[in-house]
Amino acid sequence: MTLLPVILSGGSGTRLWPLSREQYPKQLLPLVGDESLLQATALRLDGLPGVAEPLLVCNEEHRFVVAEQVRLLGRKGTLLLEPVGRNTAPALTLAALWALGKNSDPVLVVMPADHVILDGEVFRDAVRRAGALAEAGMAVTFGITPDSPETGYGYIQRGSALPGDTGASTLARFVEKPDRTTAQGYLDSGDYLWNSGIFIMKASTWKSAVALCRPDILAACEAALAGAKVDGDFVRVAKEAFAACPSDSIDYAVMEKITAGQAGLPAAAVIPLSAGWSDVGAWDSLWQVLPKDAAGNAFRGDVMLHDTTDTLAFAESRLVACVGVRDLVVVETPDAVLVAHQDRTQDVKKIAERLKREARGEAQVHRKVARPWGSYDGVDAGERFQVKRIVVKPGASLSLQMHHHRAEHWIVVRGTAKVTRGEETLLVSENESTFIPLGTKHRLENPGKVPLEMIEVQSGSYLGEDDIVRFEDHYGRQGK
Repeated sequence: MTLLPVILSGGSGTRLWPLSREQYPKQLLPLVGDESLLQATALRLDGLPGVAEPLLVCNEEHRFVVAEQVRLLGRKGTLLLEPVGRNTAPALTLAALWALGKNSDPVLVVMPADHVILDGEVFRDAVRRAGALAEAGMAVTFGITPDSPETGYGYIQRGSALPGDTGASTLARFVEKPDRTTAQGYLDSGDYLWNSGIFIMKASTWKSAVALCRPDILAACEAALAGAKVDGDFVRVAKEAFAACPSDSIDYAVMEKITAGQAGLPAAAVIPLSAGWSDVGAWDSLWQVLPKDAAGNAFRGDVMLHDTTDTLAFAESRLVACVGVRDLVVVETPDAVLVAHQDRTQDVKKIAERLKREARGEAQVHRKVARPWGSYDGVDAGERFQVKRIVVKPGASLSLQMHHHRAEHWIVVRGTAKVTRGEETLLVSENESTFIPLGTKHRLENPGKVPLEMIEVQSGSYLGEDDIVRFEDHYGRQGK
């Protein structure tokens, strides 16, 4: 049996602002442990036999940072790039079609990239048992054993126990997020589990099911893959075809129709899972899974606490001190600070939505922005000027580009820069500088074996990142 990890990385995580931003969402962050949530997901099946390299379905805008995170794990995953988001059913359909197109029919282990599972051994044992059912043609999901009347999750009702030692039951029905009274009834009955959003089935099983339930989704995904362009580990599906695909979830598109008894669909099973699972949907749920001190505080970074209880405190760039408080969330980043009560963390998304409506940069990116060639950090800005700290990876280069509205001064503080400026090429070493006049074609490269670090001072009438015309680019970003 071949297990193919299918990692769905399409969420934005607005409830975890200011750490999670639209262009750097929560799955890319190391919220629990040293790896990002996406990296932890990619490692989750390690130790099981027959596990293939992961297949990741992600937003095209996140392709470089996702690829870099996979590379740092020493893996060679394939990235299916969605030009627009269309929910989980089209994402899984793309993955199944891609796997079948490789003349194989693996068991797909479909996992959201932004979940936490603390007990990997328990999870892998559940996958092993689910894989046996999937090989027999069933569609399997995990139901999280509830420990509270949670109103923020959907639920799964399990039916009769299946024969054998898998611990599985038939899947009776999915139910929407309940009110508190209903949720307490679910908990008391013992027949209901939280909906994990994790699914295990053969690629052919999903294709057959979606063909019956949503032939429009299947047709759109087939057209999108037929027009796909393969660029190394990136698979860019055809934009127009995929944009025409209806948006729907795995639950609504197929799984609920299975439980309703629609003819021709595979049998469905649910396996209870108690493995320290969390979807990390908001700051209070992250606080619940993090290690805490004797007073119930979870913290990271340069944090000092006095007479403080049951508080989450994150510091990224400076000292955060909390005195005489309880049940708070305090999150500091270089460009924003969040203070919220634990009971109101679901409303953090309201701030993120307002920032987006007002076109504030804090909704989109962090002060430090990852790029395929390295990163830049906006150190200071004012009227007609901006200062950035730029780091270029060894052997990497920026695009050959030009700006209509700004000039740039470059000062090298570490390493050696190879600079193309108009028709000339020059080397700029540590403690040396150069000037790029407005309207001049230029390129920055790192020919060395250590990271190139430099300070860039921009000056001009407009300093936005969209004032870039690319003439040549190693990463397929030509144009404005």
